[in-house]
Amino acid sequence: MFLSVAVIFVAVVVVLFLLVLLWGVGSYNGLVAARARFQNAFAQIDVQLKRRYDLIPNLVETARGFMRHERETLEAVVAARNQASSALEALSANPMDPASIQSLLKAEKGLGGVMGRLMAVSEAYPELKANQNMMQLTEELTSTENKVSFARQGYNDAVTTFNVALKTFPTVLIASFLGFQEAALFEVKEAAEKEAPKVSFS
Repeated sequence: MFLSVAVIFVAVVVVLFLLVLLWGVGSYNGLVAARARFQNAFAQIDVQLKRRYDLIPNLVETARGFMRHERETLEAVVAARNQASSALEALSANPMDPASIQSLLKAEKGLGGVMGRLMAVSEAYPELKANQNMMQLTEELTSTENKVSFARQGYNDAVTTFNVALKTFPTVLIASFLGFQEAALFEVKEAAEKEAPKVSFS
């Protein structure tokens, strides 16, 4: 009788251990998958921002031929573009770093401001507005801005899913022990920053 009770007890302990182990493995795999989804979503932002940063020098060079007296504005655009590109590169090395996300958002705000200034100044140059190359570049920039917005939304959705999974009971009991940390959203907090730089020459 004593032996059968001991066997049952051991069996229950083994079953409980296996259940906890399976739950732990499942929770870990779920967090890894969620983290991979938001890292992949960040890669989409990375691609679109790099495309935009590649288009801006072409836009500046085209404008330079018409806007000879606007050197300061053109140089400000190039400097802001370089700063944003450097901030993106730093963030790409560690997409989970909240400070790097804030640095990129600040650089993007600066770039948006000088791009807006460039477009406002360019209104005084009808030949530039009518230039086929300039029209094509601004159209590509506008399209890329839209893709950046969609990519940012996808990233934020994936980060939110990851963060919720991280805080959900009982996963929250092991998440920090396994080295998982909350990810930062790629969000634009000020209304002025939410507006993409205006690049229309219509």
